[in-house]
Amino acid sequence: MYARDSFFDLSLAGQCGLVALSLLLSIAFLLVARLLLRTSAIWVRLLGAFSLYWLFVWLSPQVYYEYYRLLIPSLPAQWVIWPPRTPAEALALLALQGPHSLSAHGQALLGWSLLAAPFVRVSRKRRA
Repeated sequence: MYARDSFFDLSLAGQCGLVALSLLLSIAFLLVARLLLRTSAIWVRLLGAFSLYWLFVWLSPQVYYEYYRLLIPSLPAQWVIWPPRTPAEALALLALQGPHSLSAHGQALLGWSLLAAPFVRVSRKRRA
């Protein structure tokens, strides 16, 4: 399914960098969702988490394009994020109805994680 994904066109170092960048962006968005939304009403948590997901789906291609420009200096400087994706396109990605690529499936995983993040309770054991 992923054999023709551009991820596999990168060197091992490029792949590791792309994975690291993806993890960094994902953790940042998950922390924002957790910190900003955990005390809100349920509908605000869901709407806020989906809004963060939509923002990620819309803006992250520019971040990834800039990373590819580091790897491939001949790529031109350009904007790749306009026009913004519609919320319906983000919902299609969540439902795995988008393209069959590592990127799309990773975005779906992040989307579901963002929707869950504000609801996760972290128990802290008290030391005596």
